[in-house]
Amino acid sequence: MYSHHNQNIEKYKDGSASEREIQEFYSLFHHAEAEFYLKNRLIEELEEVVPNKTVPHNQKKVFERILRKIEKEESSRKASSIYKNPLFRYAAILVVGLIAGYFIESLLFKDQPAYYTAHSPRGSISELVLSDGSVVYLNSDSRVKYIMDGTDGGREVFLSGEAWFQVEKNPRKPFIVHTQTYDVKVTGTRFNVKAYDSDNETAITLEEGEVWIVPSANIKLESGLLLKPGEQFLYNQESNTQFVRKVNTRWITSWKDNKLIFVNMKLDELFTLLERKYGVDIVVKSKAILNYHYDGTLKNETILEILEIIKKTLPIDYKIIDQKVEITVK
Repeated sequence: MYSHHNQNIEKYKDGSASEREIQEFYSLFHHAEAEFYLKNRLIEELEEVVPNKTVPHNQKKVFERILRKIEKEESSRKASSIYKNPLFRYAAILVVGLIAGYFIESLLFKDQPAYYTAHSPRGSISELVLSDGSVVYLNSDSRVKYIMDGTDGGREVFLSGEAWFQVEKNPRKPFIVHTQTYDVKVTGTRFNVKAYDSDNETAITLEEGEVWIVPSANIKLESGLLLKPGEQFLYNQESNTQFVRKVNTRWITSWKDNKLIFVNMKLDELFTLLERKYGVDIVVKSKAILNYHYDGTLKNETILEILEIIKKTLPIDYKIIDQKVEITVK
């Protein structure tokens, strides 16, 4: 069995793996025995690469961080409750993807920039460590494409969805997050960007440092502005309006800790949030329901538990048909 795993690893490293073989390789991280073996192989690979003097200093830093992450997960792998949590499984897959991506870039694309991509499916949250040491949490149903040596040597990320960033400081290499409406330019800071293609609203929330927000190249809007810690920038595409407000950033970024806090949230927004978080489809039979607002905090509740809570506090009912949740007036 392990010889087959070794063949998959070698094919993944040299870029010769087929789409089916790549998917098979990723699926092994859902099996405890295979996962343990593969992580040990990756540690061996990293120990060979890190001492090599040709590896840039910032890449060594990333490898060391990934090694610590893998070793930490191995030390706690006996805790079955953790391995039942899909958030950890997706994070493990994406970290491995980053390592394999580095090998492919090193071996095949020495003279040209390489873009990396990552996707966090509905119902999951993923953590990425970029090659410059920056950390990114991807919310459910979100995608990023990134390059660490982009325009003028800068660091660039293209986001569709929601992500929280902790950017490594480097004044000589600005970090830019591109969305369909606005670009966020920073040198080192912590901030959250929510920019789903299906949403009318783009929200940029600053926790620490400072960010410069400017209209993206494909849309003509008002001039840019400098955001301060504790501020949130909102742009509504439907009304073509924008404004800045003070917020409690912990409420905005609690999702990365698998916790949701919402205050006076409209039900249509809440249902969209629940669809992404739990990977379900919610159909509202009466549009009048969407005029209601809701306050609450979610941590470890299942989707059924949440629906029961809402049902007890608002005049609505629900039923599950196939893979959909239908919401009706009580």
